[in-house]
Amino acid sequence: MDRKQEFSEGDDVRISEGTETILLVEDDEVVRKLVSEVLGNEGYRLLEAANGLGALSICAQYEERIHLLLTDVIMPEMSGRELAHRLASQRPEMKVLYMSGYTDDVIVHHGVLDEGTAFIQKPFAADVLARKVREVLGHSGKPPQERK
Repeated sequence: MDRKQEFSEGDDVRISEGTETILLVEDDEVVRKLVSEVLGNEGYRLLEAANGLGALSICAQYEERIHLLLTDVIMPEMSGRELAHRLASQRPEMKVLYMSGYTDDVIVHHGVLDEGTAFIQKPFAADVLARKVREVLGHSGKPPQERK
């Protein structure tokens, strides 16, 4: 049996279904809403903040586990890296995925992120985002399913 499957543009295929909680931090409202919608449709629970201070506030109030911090790298007032560093002591089990419109080579070259850090470059397709989030979280979610 051929494992390769081809899907036409109109097919609605779910890559994986998440159950985890994600703290999404993005200063661009349009991008934040789009990412929230994509990941919400994948089954993830989303907590949203427009900046680092908002994210710190959410973390201080939210008592349940946050599995992933999905943050823009470059934001006003507090970078994504600084935010992740500040949250690391409070939530050491939380994984981090950075996103930026800059390439990962530029981000690493300028010392913004360390090499090997989980990163996704904007703009990205919905399926690419879903795959990257699942990859960073690990494969503990439900198996891939097709939505009918």
